[in-house]
Amino acid sequence: MDEIIKQLLGYARGMWKFRWPSLLLAWVVALIGVVFIYRIPDQYEASARIYVDTQSILKPLMAGLAVQPNVGQQISMLSRTLLSRPNLEKLVRMADLDLNVTAAADREELITKLGRTIQIRNTGRDNLYTLAIRDSDQEKAKRVVQSLTSMFVESSLGSSRKDTDSAKSFLDEQIRRYELKLEEAETRLKAFKVRNIDLQSPDGKDAASRVREAAGQLESVRLQLREAENARDSIRQQIAAERAQQGSAPVAAGSTPMPESSISVSTPQLDARIDALKRNLDGLLQRYTDQHPDVLVIRRQLQDLEQQKTQEMAELRKAALAAAAAAAASQGPAATTAGMVEQELSRMLASAEVQVATLRTRVGEFSARLAAARESLKTAPQLEAEAEQLNRDHGINRRNYEALVARRQSAVMAGELEVASGLAEFRLIDPPRVSPKPVSPNRVALLPLPLAAGLAAGLVLAFLLSQLRPVFYDPSELRNKTGLPLLGVVSLRVDDAVRRKERGSLIRFASASLGLVGLFAVGLAVTAAMS
Repeated sequence: MDEIIKQLLGYARGMWKFRWPSLLLAWVVALIGVVFIYRIPDQYEASARIYVDTQSILKPLMAGLAVQPNVGQQISMLSRTLLSRPNLEKLVRMADLDLNVTAAADREELITKLGRTIQIRNTGRDNLYTLAIRDSDQEKAKRVVQSLTSMFVESSLGSSRKDTDSAKSFLDEQIRRYELKLEEAETRLKAFKVRNIDLQSPDGKDAASRVREAAGQLESVRLQLREAENARDSIRQQIAAERAQQGSAPVAAGSTPMPESSISVSTPQLDARIDALKRNLDGLLQRYTDQHPDVLVIRRQLQDLEQQKTQEMAELRKAALAAAAAAAASQGPAATTAGMVEQELSRMLASAEVQVATLRTRVGEFSARLAAARESLKTAPQLEAEAEQLNRDHGINRRNYEALVARRQSAVMAGELEVASGLAEFRLIDPPRVSPKPVSPNRVALLPLPLAAGLAAGLVLAFLLSQLRPVFYDPSELRNKTGLPLLGVVSLRVDDAVRRKERGSLIRFASASLGLVGLFAVGLAVTAAMS
């Protein structure tokens, strides 16, 4: 530690020897710094504050009907892109900053400098923006802020409308493309339907469903045919029984006419229907109770058919009696009654034969349909897959087309909403104004810097000179540096004249040093008072 202190004291003594050159350099550096600070031009700040109101009563009313952009995000992006190169060039023209600029390099430098000096500050959630610029010319700064404010408002008014027009143009183009796709899909689907029109079912059922339906219809017709054949055979048996009765027991002339209850009549069609309903009723009763709706309906139908059968049988008996009475005048009562009964049974037999023939024709037709449906099962999977693909393509194109049309309508409504309510309302809180006093440079804060720089330069110069022309003040240091033995030390006796001379030199150095510091203190006080 002692060695370090001795070394520092040695450096201080060596620097004290060159105090006057270092003090002179400190004065020169400090004065140059002061002149430089006072030659810095004054900067005036022009600013304006704008409030952006993004709330509109139409927007909540049109929620879900029209596309509503994020206005806050658009305004924030607008504030960040306001200082783009095209906007800066437009700003230079609007503020007449290029009147005295002729060279391209000067113009480029002007635009670059303008982009660095303009400030756009946002307070955050309040949507309050401050536009500011600093320049040595007050009028120039004010013109720039005025032009910048106009650009901020105008660009916001047109940006969203341009986006809406671009969106509508894009949607129109996509709608035209999907119209062509939809027409092509409809054409392919129509051609497929025309090509396979024989295999299509009007109710849209597949091949398996058509086979099951045809099989069910064929079974139903076969059942009706069996019922009709049974009814026909029953009539034939009645005719044979009637003829046998007439051959074995002829009736004498003048006998009493046959009563109405003894005439044998039948209704085979109604009987067949009644039998079918009874079988259906038996099947339902095996699964359901007596109060089931289907059971009640079939019982009501049976009751109606029984009443209809009773009425028809009564009418048939009356008709047979009338025919027998009419023929009694010429052929006798017994012959007339038997003939009329046989005639009526023959008529019923002919009707039954016609019904049987009709049902046989229907059985043949439904058999052919069933065979055709079973044959179509071989090609049905491929045709159904092709139809499914065509329907899927047509459905996708149709849904996309309808979605694009709906979005275009939404974009149109959004544009109309923007025209009606505007993107946002811009309120000029503080109009463009220029500060009456310069805002920079802060000379009060800058003035201590030249003093500190001068003192530092003087100290550095004294140290360098002491190292270039070293002097040994300590015998031990001389012995250590040279490595030679020290035989002795010769002291200098200083008289009063030399002491007075050194004292005067010290006073002059202190006065010069204090004068430098005092001059800066006075200059700092005056500058602070003026600012």
